[in-house]
Formats: sequence, C-alpha cells, structure tokens
Amino acid sequence: MTDLWRLSAADLAARVRRREVSAAEAARDALARLEAVNPAINAVVDLRPEETLAEAARVDAMLARGEDPGPLAGVPVTIKVNADQKGFATTNGLRIQKDLIAREDNPVVANLRRAGAVILGRTNTPAFSLRWFTDNALHGRTRNPRDPALTPGGSSGGAGAAVATGIGAIGHGTDIGGSIRYPAYACGVHGLRPTLGRVPAWNPSGAERHIGGQLMAVSGPLARTIADIRLAFAAMAARDIRDPWWVGVPLEGPPAPKRAALCLRPDGLAIVPEVEAALRDAARRLEAAGWTVEEAETPPLREPAALQLMLWLAESRRGMNEAIRREGEPAASFVMAQMEAMCPLPDVNALLDALQKRAGFVRQWMLFFERWPVAITPVSAELPFPDGLDVSSPEGFRRCWEAQLTQVGLPLMGLPGLAVATGLAGRAPVGVQLLAGRYREDLLLEAGAAIEAAGVPPAPVDPA
Repeated sequence: MTDLWRLSAADLAARVRRREVSAAEAARDALARLEAVNPAINAVVDLRPEETLAEAARVDAMLARGEDPGPLAGVPVTIKVNADQKGFATTNGLRIQKDLIAREDNPVVANLRRAGAVILGRTNTPAFSLRWFTDNALHGRTRNPRDPALTPGGSSGGAGAAVATGIGAIGHGTDIGGSIRYPAYACGVHGLRPTLGRVPAWNPSGAERHIGGQLMAVSGPLARTIADIRLAFAAMAARDIRDPWWVGVPLEGPPAPKRAALCLRPDGLAIVPEVEAALRDAARRLEAAGWTVEEAETPPLREPAALQLMLWLAESRRGMNEAIRREGEPAASFVMAQMEAMCPLPDVNALLDALQKRAGFVRQWMLFFERWPVAITPVSAELPFPDGLDVSSPEGFRRCWEAQLTQVGLPLMGLPGLAVATGLAGRAPVGVQLLAGRYREDLLLEAGAAIEAAGVPPAPVDPA
C-alpha cells in the first residue's frame, strides 16, 4: 500500500471519505513517519499518540454512522505551539510558559477539528515567536530538512520542516512579519498569509493583544500543494465569533483579469541573481497559462515596514521586555535589542500618526491591485539564510531585516500573501511571493496553481 504520509491532504481525505483507508490507518502511518524523521529535525516538540489515534477513531466512527466528518476527514495536521490546544501548554517556545495549559481550543484549532482533521502534534517556534529562525531553550533547535546549515525559517519553522518531510499534510502557522511565508520559502513548500480577519484566532489562555498584533497577526496554512492550501484555508476560515476581527466574506470574489505585475525590486530592494531568476521563471509560467505579466513598481513597503515595527514594539515594550528578562533567552534578548535600536521609543502622537498613515498605504495598495490583480514579488531578497545569521552580529541582523522587506512591510496593510515554492538553487529552496487585494486569496491560489502546474510540486523529503 502507498505510504499514506506521502499523499496530499485532498487525496487522503477523499480516500478516507470513500472508506478506502481508515483515518486510524492514516494516523498510524503519520505517527510512524514522525518517529522516523522528527529526531533529525526536531519539528514536532509535543505529541500524544494516544490522543491522535482517538481523534482518528472518532472520524472513522462518524463515517461508520453515515455522518460527514468534514472536508479534511482523517488528514493529519500539526499545530504551532503558540496557539491554544486544549490540554496542551501554549509555550510559544518559552520556559516561563511551559505550564500554561490551554483550557479550550483557539478558534483555528477548533475549525480544523470540525473539518475532520486529526492533530498529529505541536510544532516548534523560536522564543516569543520572534525570529526568522527556530530555536529556543525549552524545545531546542529545528533544522531545515533540506540542508541543516540553513534556517528552516521562523517563526513557524517547525510547521515548515514538518510539512516538508511528510509529518502531516498541513501545518498551522502564524504570521505577523513573515512567519508563515518565510518558513514555507526556506523549507521548499507553500504558505498562505490570509487577509486580516479571514481566519478566526484567539488564545483564551492569554491577555488580549495590543493594537499592533490585532491589526497584523494572522493564522494560516502551510502545505506541499496549492490544492491543500486552498482546502486548509477554507477549513480554517470558518466562522467563530470569539474573534471580533473575523469577517464572513465569500472565499471566491468576482472575476478579475488574468493580469500580474512582476515586481523584481520592491521599493528598491536589492535581490540576488537566484531570486531574480525565480521571479522571471514564475512570470513565464503565468504567461504560458494565459496571464498578461508586466514589470511594475510596487506601492511603498519601507515606510509600512517601519510603522509595523513601531506598532509591534509598542506592544512588546509594554510587557515583553520583562518577560525576556525572566526567560533569559540570549537570542531573543539580542534580537529585541536590535529592533529597539532601529526604532526609538515613540510618543502617543507618533503612534496616532502611524495608524493614520496606515489608511493611506492600504488605499495605495488597493488601487495598485485595481490595475494588476496579482503581484509577483520576492519572498526574500536572498536564498534562505545560514542558520543563526540574525544573532551572529548587529550587521547580520540588519542584513536579515533588509532582505525581509516584503515580509515585514505587508502586514501593516492586512493584505494576503502566498509563498509559492518553485524549485531549488543548489540545495537551497527558492520561490516567489504572490500578493493580492484584501479578501482575494482566491486570486493568489489561482495564480499559485498555474505556477505550480508548470513545475514540479514539492514532495516529502528525507532530512539531509
């Protein structure tokens, strides 16, 4: 029989629903794959196989009664350790939160369960979900399965590494500054940052987020196929009124012209030749699929990135610095110090000005998408970074920050972005980022599917 862990979520769910295989068989196969490869990459850091098997048995029981378990029937998924999952610690990579046991599910976790998914385990993140690298004193370091010398990305680095190796067909991630899109890029899979308000999310175990996090942080899926991204996104986006930002906008918008802007150097970003080659390759694939592609300049990203940092630090400075001191995590302390050096402490007027300017940037971007419904941009200016580059020196941190302009600038506007894997440059994964207007994930998925169809979709890899 085919190794079930190799299957896409769509294929596996269809087989389970037809009762060609059982959810229990799929769960046992996924657990065996986890046991075989996770020791080499440390992607999953908390699991309870007996609970996974019990969830699978529930799906099989529903099918036996003639009930519909949902579109993700029996699909093994992973959950990031910064999201509440009932009975598990919401560690966020922190020793000081190792006993913070969730009493109920985050809405995104609840939605995955209602869709029939089977939770396989919880994936690693850097301390405080703070970096584009994944390492912490509580759970240890996650390694890139394609090349351990490279970062697996962050903060959803565990999710990216798990999906890349076949530990679950879908990984849950969160993104406030690239934490879905960059791990997808670094691990050679796909990742969707949805529009603000699309996917309901909230941690009952913690305090309400301040305005920066409320405006910019989202949950979304990582997967090996665009079809699985579409399936997972639809499941995650189901109504849950506990998130006051959630909006019930249809997942399919009105028809739009197949016209894309090729944005090679957004806001003056300097890119390496391999990234430019990937961008031009993606543009050619879209043109072959009937799209019109034109080179164009994006609206501003540098000032939105600076305002994003100001709003995010305004939140973290009120409480995170004390938590960083208590945690005693050298990497988190270093990164926080570098960010604070880039952004002097603002006064109330500066914060109000930032929120005021945000509306203008959203307007500019939405007008841009009126002409070009989709934009092709770099995920990063560089190939995946050497692991630990950000904490190697202040210069290393600044190099990372500059390369990630499209990661950091986008969230201020609440816009969606899709990282699409397109291949390898040597041993390093490479890909592109697609952008669209608010609530137009459907356009991203349409363009992403065309790019994917003209190449070789990512398949599970054994750790290097």
